[in-house]
Amino acid sequence: MTSSPSASATTALTGDQIRQKFLDFYAAKGHTILPSASLIPEDPTVLLTIAGMLPFKPIFLGQEAPKVPRATTAQKCLRTNDIENVGRTARHHTFFEMLGNFSFGDYFKAEAIAWAWELMTKVYGLPPDRLLVSVFENDDEAYEIWHRQVGLPKERIQRMGEESNFWTAGPTGPCGPCSEIYYDFHPEEGLDTVDLEDDRRFIELYNLVFMEWNQDDQGRRTPLKAKNIDTGMGLERMAQVLQGVPNNYETDLIFPIIEAAAQRAGIQYRKANASTKTSLKVIGDHTRAVVHLIADGVTASNVGRGYVLRRLIRRIVRHSRLLGMNELVTPALAQVAIDLAANVYPNVRERQAVILSELQREEEQFLKTLDRGEKLLAEMLAPLKTAKGKKRSKPQLAGRDAFVLFDTYGFPLELTQEIAAEQGIGVDVAEFEACMAEQRQRSQAAHETIDITVQEGIDSLADQLHPTQFRGYDEFSLTTTVTAILVAGHPVTTATAGTEVQVILEETPFYAESGGQIGDRGYLATSDALVQIHDVQKQKELFVHYGKVERGSLSVGDRVSAQIDLSCRRRVQAHHTATHLLQAALKRLIDENISQAGSLVAFDRLRFDFNCPRALTREELQQIEDQINTWISESHPTHTSIMALNEAKAKGAIAMFGEKYGEQVRVLDIPGVSMELCGGTHVHNTAEIGLFKIISESGVAAGIRRIEAIAGPAVRDYLQQRDSIVRELCDRFKAKPEEVLDRVSQLQADLKAQQKELEHLKAELALAKTQALLEQAEAVSNTHLLIASLAGVDPQGLKTAAEWLLNKLGSGAVVLATQPAADKVNLLVAASQDVVQRGVHAGQLVAELAQVCGGRGGGRPNFAQAGGSQPEKLPAALELAHSRLKGILES
Repeated sequence: MTSSPSASATTALTGDQIRQKFLDFYAAKGHTILPSASLIPEDPTVLLTIAGMLPFKPIFLGQEAPKVPRATTAQKCLRTNDIENVGRTARHHTFFEMLGNFSFGDYFKAEAIAWAWELMTKVYGLPPDRLLVSVFENDDEAYEIWHRQVGLPKERIQRMGEESNFWTAGPTGPCGPCSEIYYDFHPEEGLDTVDLEDDRRFIELYNLVFMEWNQDDQGRRTPLKAKNIDTGMGLERMAQVLQGVPNNYETDLIFPIIEAAAQRAGIQYRKANASTKTSLKVIGDHTRAVVHLIADGVTASNVGRGYVLRRLIRRIVRHSRLLGMNELVTPALAQVAIDLAANVYPNVRERQAVILSELQREEEQFLKTLDRGEKLLAEMLAPLKTAKGKKRSKPQLAGRDAFVLFDTYGFPLELTQEIAAEQGIGVDVAEFEACMAEQRQRSQAAHETIDITVQEGIDSLADQLHPTQFRGYDEFSLTTTVTAILVAGHPVTTATAGTEVQVILEETPFYAESGGQIGDRGYLATSDALVQIHDVQKQKELFVHYGKVERGSLSVGDRVSAQIDLSCRRRVQAHHTATHLLQAALKRLIDENISQAGSLVAFDRLRFDFNCPRALTREELQQIEDQINTWISESHPTHTSIMALNEAKAKGAIAMFGEKYGEQVRVLDIPGVSMELCGGTHVHNTAEIGLFKIISESGVAAGIRRIEAIAGPAVRDYLQQRDSIVRELCDRFKAKPEEVLDRVSQLQADLKAQQKELEHLKAELALAKTQALLEQAEAVSNTHLLIASLAGVDPQGLKTAAEWLLNKLGSGAVVLATQPAADKVNLLVAASQDVVQRGVHAGQLVAELAQVCGGRGGGRPNFAQAGGSQPEKLPAALELAHSRLKGILES
């Protein structure tokens, strides 16, 4: 890529100056400069702040009134959906800054476009002949502003489709067209064949969104009462252009981090090969990202934002080691990133000690397992590398092997994939996900119900408190001592009524979520306090009870009565024991090699994932259900015992693949039926389950099936619901339950017959209308021209009509149109071969007609169809078709 011709005039502009000039420019235009929001968004629907407009989303959605009429920001953003492209392309990042100006019902297109052009050409000094813009294909207003008011030549304005130039907040809500400003790196190539998606030549610098419509759940758009402006300019991209460098990474925003990494590795960046540069770019990008994540309060974990942070840190370490840096690197590189950002984002300096400490701790922890994991992975990949040249298909590392690396050595799947990919080897992700199903479900549940800021508080308490003693196998209530209380992740001594708390007890009857079984519910009580517990999680040998203080106050050191909800416990016990029976039935009736690939044991249902290459038949599912209900009715006692792991395996106890077990294990034995290693809670006799019912069977991954079922009281609830539905159907059909199926079958038969009759009538009507059109054919230069509109005909009917007419005419051109809906039009052009040879091209003509009607289309020279959204312009389109065809045929 050649440098910008404006580089000599603009190289003095640093990234900080580019940012400040943007903010100052819009401040002078009456905008209020607002600080960047945190990377942890207030919006609960997203994990991280991914766009500059996100802090204003409630305003755009009409949920919140704006505090100012117009604003401008430099917003920190972080995305990981394109993480594989970081360092490999010129412009992909995880962390980036989005410069934006926003209008909340104040100014609109004319001002936004004029100011954007002034900013680009006057403030930043970009040559106008290096800039092109795109507008939404139907946005004539924006097109005219660019052309007539700004003075941009038409050849520098590109109309583009909805997929690239129309913004929506979601399936419903505010939406509107976009206009984007592009910089041309190679103007010498001319404007004859411009493709703005060619990122070798063009870079999108500035996106202007004109929010002027509201979209309903039917896709209909109505004008907004207050029209808004939302814009975004990537700081890194603008720095690349103004500083005349070949990619975003070599700007002063990131390159000092890359240089620091290169120096530590003893490498000269400019002389490095492509893979080395890629690693250095990854390090530079991710270092910025982790510094800002930690500064905004994220701590590394295996859940949510914490997992994003951990993944980025481990990628830094991994790429550092690829460059020969085996010592700690993240704190030193983070210091460079802190120094670069501190004058704009002071919180990185304020949190400097926390940032450096967190990075050092995470890197040290990762390095402990990295060496062993890398050696083991190398051993796993060796035979695949040998076989690579002998097979046509790409070799794959087994997902189970990748899971063992993760589960035993803390080796992330992404890292395994990255190392394997470097050697041309894939990873069976579907099999890995199957092995991870239980952990993934548990992590997701934790993400939905647990405030992840709790983790930091738990980590600090774990070193001070004794592990919680679980008494809940035999005791459902007990008196115990409160050893710690956390509120919003921070330890406190007292919590009062109305407070959401996390409570740690010396002993507990509450089961903490594990092994697929969810945590108990219940309450903690003192003489004047009541805490409702809705979940229990186990973290670092501590049972964390999540709940809310309903009355009074709870303090550390209080003696409390801890009582589980016995109804919920009985429900979950029935489901857990039923899960063991389900696995036994699958092994007995389907395949003895079936093994568990994940499970969920809840109060209202159970879910069991297992390895099986095919779907189970309805008959097989019924056999499984019957077998389990037989075992239940036979009243088999259940026995639990603690024994050595080797002894349990010798006795035939089934272990969950990949699960880590201690030397002593707990075994659940249902004599003659099942024996499994399990730490969960269970019924004492299968008869306590009552009934078992399979609800569904489905596939969740390659070779992995899932059965969802209910047991015990949940079956009663299920049957009551189904009985209510049957009663309602009986009332509506005036029939007995056994007659309902026949009535439905008869209705289906009647409906099918009516549909056939309707289709037959439609076909006869369409034929009659088509035959009537022959009289409208116009003789033109030894051929025929027929242009007409047909009502009540679908696209297929339109095609059939055109083919029939052309066959009858013998030689000619046919243009037909129909309006299937109030906001929709269909067009068709067909031509005989001799007419095509005379210069008629159906595809080109229908595209031109569709554009008149606000749509697009195309096709072959002899036949083409298109659609549009402006039926009111159909007469003009048909008139255009007549003049175009007549002109060609008479020439």
